[in-house]
Amino acid sequence: MIRLTINGEEQEFPDATPLIEYVSSLGVNPKMIAIAYNGEVLRRDEWEEITLSEGDAVEVVRAVGGG
Repeated sequence: MIRLTINGEEQEFPDATPLIEYVSSLGVNPKMIAIAYNGEVLRRDEWEEITLSEGDAVEVVRAVGGG
């Protein structure tokens, strides 16, 4: 098991997880979110290069329409 901080909450995952797999599991349109990984905002083309591991912090921000 590894521990990650996702949106400020500690969560456990069975093992290292590709970021793109985690994003897919959210069931949201990837074009409508932004991701910060260990404090750095990632470009979408970087998502496939990242594997989440022990101690990583991920913030997922969803775009919300309004007016």
